[in-house]
Amino acid sequence: MQKIDVFNHIWPKPYFDALIAATGEMQAITARSGRVPMMTNLDRRFEVMDMFGEDYRQILSLAAPAPEAIADPAKALELTKIGSDSMAELCQEHPDRFPGFIGTASLTSGDACVAECRRAVEELGAVGMQIYTNVNGMPLDRPEFEPFFAYMAEVGKPVWMHPLRAQNFPDYLTEDRSEYEIWWTFGWPYETSAAMARMVFSGLFDRCPGLKIITHHAGGMVPFFEGRVGPGWDQMGKRTTDRDLGATLKGLKRPHLDYFRDFYADTATFGSKKAIEHAAEFFGEEHVLFASDAPFDPEGGPTYIRETIRIIDSLEDEALKRKIYQDNAVALLGLEVPA
Repeated sequence: MQKIDVFNHIWPKPYFDALIAATGEMQAITARSGRVPMMTNLDRRFEVMDMFGEDYRQILSLAAPAPEAIADPAKALELTKIGSDSMAELCQEHPDRFPGFIGTASLTSGDACVAECRRAVEELGAVGMQIYTNVNGMPLDRPEFEPFFAYMAEVGKPVWMHPLRAQNFPDYLTEDRSEYEIWWTFGWPYETSAAMARMVFSGLFDRCPGLKIITHHAGGMVPFFEGRVGPGWDQMGKRTTDRDLGATLKGLKRPHLDYFRDFYADTATFGSKKAIEHAAEFFGEEHVLFASDAPFDPEGGPTYIRETIRIIDSLEDEALKRKIYQDNAVALLGLEVPA
């Protein structure tokens, strides 16, 4: 059985060089990424991977920042091209370690974004595309972003959705920043959940049937707030007096909770077994995929991988373990598993 890690991060050298050229001196969470050896040092990455046996594989994806957050649309598009080209090259050179890569979409680039996604998927072989939970502060359900989702639904490739929020998003209206890294600990799960809700209630899944979204960190808050998301939102509109939100639910083709269960979730939960179990219960066993979020951990690579594997190995259901480690990724990403 393979252990296919579907959400871990890398900066291949060509991309890292282009990123530095675009941003200059990196700060905050991006600066932290640059200090992690496994992010840019391939030898260190292989050393870490070898700790977990020859059956451990990684699906490569770029780490934050979102290209559109640091560059104009043309430059952001150029960065995504460099990222896809360099990750595709790594997959070609090391197929036994990297069975696939995830391209990154530059959603501010309009029609050129869809064209580049098409190139990444249909020419380079990307197994899907990565986006962030907001686009320079804009929600994902804006009309100008829908051609991207329509294309991804058309080709049947999944979209990885990474949370995006920084300390400049305050926790209180009277302040100008988030304190104590609350923006990360609680803000990122909220960002993920808010993006999921906007997709559902805007009717995106009705307009783009077959769209597949993989949420980071076990689906954010949604599985833990099933009662509020389901029966609680059955009352949508009764708390609002300035517009008719009840029409929103009537406009959906299915009960809203069904759409939330259609999302996929990964196991990057920083060591929380209960989060993984709850994700499997809420989204379904076929909708949970192994992911470690490496190399963002205290030791620069092995800890989160080790802890995530330990938790999955501790599950009593052998069939569920196989689905999480291998079968769900193979089915969703169209991978071939060596004999």
